[in-house]
Amino acid sequence: MAMLNTEEINHIRSSVNIVDVISTYLPLTQRGKNYFGVCPFHDDHSPSMSVSKDRQIYKCFSCGATGNVFTFLMDYEHITFLEAIKKVADLAGIPIQVGIPTKTQNKNLEVLYEIYDFASKYYQNHIHTSMGKEAKEYLEKRKIDASVIKEFGIGLSPNDNNVLTNLLLEKKYSNKDLIRSGLIAKNEYGLHDIYKNRIMFPLWDLNGNIVGFSGRVFHGEKESKYINTMETEIFHKGDLIYNYHRAKDSARNENTILIMEGFMDVIRASTIGIHNVVAMMGTAVTKNQANLIKRMAKNIILCFDGDEAGAKATYSCGNELLELGITPKVIRLEENLDPDEYIQKYGKERFLEKIQNPINIMDFKLSYLKKNMDLTSSVDLANYVNHSILELSKIEDDVLREISLKKISEESHLEIDFLKERLKQLPKKKVEPKKKEKKVSKNKYELAETYLLFYMLRDVKVIQMYQESGVYFPTEKYRLFGRLISAYYRENESIDVADFISFIEGDEASLSVLKELNALSLKEQFEKEEIEDYIHTLKEQNIDAEIQRLQEKMKQTDNQKEKVTFAQKIVEWNLKKRREEYDK
Repeated sequence: MAMLNTEEINHIRSSVNIVDVISTYLPLTQRGKNYFGVCPFHDDHSPSMSVSKDRQIYKCFSCGATGNVFTFLMDYEHITFLEAIKKVADLAGIPIQVGIPTKTQNKNLEVLYEIYDFASKYYQNHIHTSMGKEAKEYLEKRKIDASVIKEFGIGLSPNDNNVLTNLLLEKKYSNKDLIRSGLIAKNEYGLHDIYKNRIMFPLWDLNGNIVGFSGRVFHGEKESKYINTMETEIFHKGDLIYNYHRAKDSARNENTILIMEGFMDVIRASTIGIHNVVAMMGTAVTKNQANLIKRMAKNIILCFDGDEAGAKATYSCGNELLELGITPKVIRLEENLDPDEYIQKYGKERFLEKIQNPINIMDFKLSYLKKNMDLTSSVDLANYVNHSILELSKIEDDVLREISLKKISEESHLEIDFLKERLKQLPKKKVEPKKKEKKVSKNKYELAETYLLFYMLRDVKVIQMYQESGVYFPTEKYRLFGRLISAYYRENESIDVADFISFIEGDEASLSVLKELNALSLKEQFEKEEIEDYIHTLKEQNIDAEIQRLQEKMKQTDNQKEKVTFAQKIVEWNLKKRREEYDK
C-alpha cells in the first residue's frame, strides 16, 4: 500500500473548500464569515453546525462535533480515513494510489468477514452448478435473470447441511469462529450448516461488506419462507439498511430516497434503473437507521406493500420517522400489490409516475383513518376528527398542518377555528429534552491550561511563548495535547487547525480534547498579556507541585542530611514562587 506523507495529505485537504464539500450533503446558509446548517451528527432541528471557510473546519455548538473535511466525510459516510482522503482527492482531481481497506482492522472480527466472503462465493458458485438448475428456473420465473443474480450476489445453499461446515473446517477456521459467524450451529451430532437448499440473498453493512444472509425456500415448503442470519458481532439488524452502500450516492444525486419493505422490491426497482432505493427488512425503524436515512436525501418516500398490512406498516413507519424529525411522503399501490409485483405488472413508466407524485403523510393518514368509517355517523365522525387532530399534533410543518386542517374541516363540516383550538389543547410532538452535560467546574490552573491550548491552536507566537517559558501542563491529557501541537509546529513551522486534525487522526483522546477546546466561548483574538497570565498561572502550579513533591520526600526519609537538603530546596522553590508573583 502506497503511504501518503503529511505534506501530501495536507495538500489534498487544502485543494478543496470545506464549504463546497459539506454543502453537497446538507444546505448551508451564510451568516457573516461562517456558514450554518443542521448538524447531521445528532437529532438537530435548527442550524447548529458552523462551517468556517477561513479555517476550513466545522463545529456543532450543540453536540460538539468538530473536524475538517476528512472527518466530516468519515463520520457522514461511515468510511475510513484513507477512503476520505481518496474521496477528497477525487473531488480535487488529484490522482493518488492508496490501498483502501474495505473491512474492519479488528482481527477478532476480520475472521467473520472472511467466513462470510467465502460462504458468499461458495453459494454463488453453487447456484451455477447442475444442482442450482431449479433455483435458477424459479428466479427466472420471477424475472430475476443472470445479470441480476450476479449484481446482487444471489446464490444457493446446498441440499446437505454439512458442506459449508466441512469446507470452512478445511480452511482451518475454529469451531468457535464458525458458531460465532451465525452460519453454523451445533447439536448433539456436531456442527452443521444453518442454511439448507435455500436461495441465498447477501445482506451488507453500510460499507458493503457481507455480514448476513436471507435464505428463501423455492419449492413451496411449509417451513419459514425466509430465514435471516441471527444477530452476530458484525450483524445488527437495527443498524442495517438493505442496499445502503449502493443507494447512497444515487439518493444524494436525486435528493430522494425510496424506502421499501423487502429486498426483492429493491432488486426489482434496480432492474428498471431505480437505484436510490433501500429496504428496512420488515423491522421497526431505529434511531440509527433514521439518522442514516436523514443524511441520504431531503425527500423520503415510503413505498410499502399495497395491502392492509402494508398500509399498517406505512402508518407505523411514518410515525416512527416523524418522532425522529423526518416528514416522509407516501406511495400507495393498487390491487394489494407489493412494489416487485407492481413493477412486473405495470412496468417502469407507471411506477416512475408514482414516484413523481407521492402523497403527503397527512393525506395518507386521513385516508387510513377514514377507512371502514361511516362519516355520516356522529360517533365515527367524532372518532375520525379526534384521531386526525391527534396525528396532526405530530406534524412540525406549519404549512402541512394548515392544509390538513382545511381538509378535515371540509370533510367534517366543523369550523376550522374550532379544529385549531382542539389542536392547541393537545401537546405537540414530544421532543425529548436534551440531556445537559454536567459542567465540571475547572480550577484556575485547568482554565489556564485550556485557554493556553486554545490560543496555541490559533497562533505560532503562542506556541513559541509556551516553549520558551519551560512550563508544563499539569493535567496529563492537556500535557500530551500540548506536545502534539509542539510536534506539529516543529514539523511544519506553522499551525493550521484543519491540517492538525489530520495530524492527530485516530487519536481519540486528542480529538476529544480538541472538541473540548473548540467548545470554549473565547474570542479569536488575544492580547500578549493574556497569554503571559496563563503561563504565569501554570508556573505557579508547577512550583506548588514541586514543593509538594519535595515535602512528601522529606516526610518519607529518616536521613537527617537528606531532610536538610529537601528543606533547602523547598526554600529555593518558595523564593522562586515569590519572584514569579512579583514579576506577575
